Amino acid sequence: MDNDLDRDVADLKIMVIDDSKTIRRTAELLLKKAGCSVMTATDGFEALALIADGRPDVIFVDIMMPRLDGYQTCALIKNSEEFKHTPVIMLSSKDGLFDRARGRIVGSEQYLTKPFTKDELLGAIKKHALKVA
Repeated sequence: MDNDLDRDVADLKIMVIDDSKTIRRTAELLLKKAGCSVMTATDGFEALALIADGRPDVIFVDIMMPRLDGYQTCALIKNSEEFKHTPVIMLSSKDGLFDRARGRIVGSEQYLTKPFTKDELLGAIKKHALKVA
């Protein structure tokens, strides 16, 4: 563990939903290095099946995905009585005002632009997961 940020997020369960294998792998490596346990899914449908069993502390979801996009996935999570308090952080390669606003409307806590840094990922987790804990 590199620093205080790592210690704060150690042992948290994080889900990363992205259709890009590179993004999933990058996020997984960064988060595991910080001591988090990580679940990944390639789209919203796969994620929704895993969330009930895995009960992640924080969920990162890509906006642009096939079948069920990030907005729809976030809305379904936030409309669930069981998971509505789970922080959802949108990931996107676009940094548009419209995308940010739409993310807020469906209930996301934060919006990160790809490519993200380790500090951005861990900072988002620390900001939202530790509030809930």
